[in-house]
Amino acid sequence: MKLAEMYKKRGLTLSFEIFPPKPETPIQTVFDTIEQLRDLHPSFISVTYGAGGSQKGRTVEIASKIKQAFGLEAMAHLTCVGHTMTDINQLLAELKTAGVENVLALRGDPPQGQPDFDFNRGEFRYAIDLIRHIRRSNNFGVAAAAYPEGHRACPRISTDWKNLQAKVDAGVDVLITQLFYDNRVFYQFLETVRAMGIRCPIVPGIMPVCNAKQIKRILTLCGASMPAELLLIVEKYNDSPDDMRKAGVEYAVRQIQDLIANGADGIHLEPMNKPDLAREILAGIGYLPAK
Repeated sequence: MKLAEMYKKRGLTLSFEIFPPKPETPIQTVFDTIEQLRDLHPSFISVTYGAGGSQKGRTVEIASKIKQAFGLEAMAHLTCVGHTMTDINQLLAELKTAGVENVLALRGDPPQGQPDFDFNRGEFRYAIDLIRHIRRSNNFGVAAAAYPEGHRACPRISTDWKNLQAKVDAGVDVLITQLFYDNRVFYQFLETVRAMGIRCPIVPGIMPVCNAKQIKRILTLCGASMPAELLLIVEKYNDSPDDMRKAGVEYAVRQIQDLIANGADGIHLEPMNKPDLAREILAGIGYLPAK
C-alpha cells in the first residue's frame, strides 16, 4: 500500500523509524526489533540510511525483509549523497522486486569526516532532484522531509518554505517532519505552509528524549531547539539514566497526546530501535492494539 492510501484511512496512522545496525553488528538484531514492533500494528516502518549513503545495502535488505518476511509496509530512505543515477535506479529496482512501494527522498548528510563535502559533485544535488527522478521513472509512494524550524543549511526560513513547496509540487505524497520538542513550533509551521497551499499530509516526527548526552548531540547535528521545560528535565536527570528515561517517556506522551488532540495527520515515532520504549509510549497515550 502506498503512502497516499495509508493517510486516507480512519484512525491514527502510526509509523516507526528504525536504523540499520552498524556493519560489525549482526543484522538479526534489527529483525528482532521489527518482530516486536510488528505487535504494535504500525501502518509502516521506515528504514534510515547512514551518513553519505553508508548503509545503503542494509537499508534495502531490511526494508525488503519488513515487507516479505514480516508482512508490513516498509519505507526505505534514499539519499542523493553518495549515489549516481545508476545506483538509485538499481536500488529502486531492488525495492520494487521486493514489493516495497514507498521511499523517503532526502539530500542526506555528508560522509563522516568530510564536513566540507561538496554536494554539487553528485548527479542529484537536492532532494527535489531525486524526487523528480523517482516520479519520472518509477511508481513509488514518495515522502520527503520537512523542517518545522527550518533546514540548518538554509539562511532564510522563508526560502526553506518555498523549497518545501517545490518538493511537494514535484510529486511528494507525504511530508514527515524532523524531530521537534515544542508543539507550538509545529503548529506555527503548519499554519504557515498550509496558507501557502501545501495540502498533503504533514506528519510529526517524534523522538523521545531518554538519554541526555545523546539528545544534546542530536540537537547539535540537526539544529532543532530545546524548550525550557525539556531543558530543565535534561539538566535535572542528566546523571540519573532511569529517571531521565521515565521523564522522557512522560514528555513524549504529553507531546503526542496534544498533537493527536489537535488533529495531527499521523505520528511517526522514532524509538531508537527500542520496541519496549515504543510500547511504553503507546500505552501512555492509550493506544495499544488488541492482541
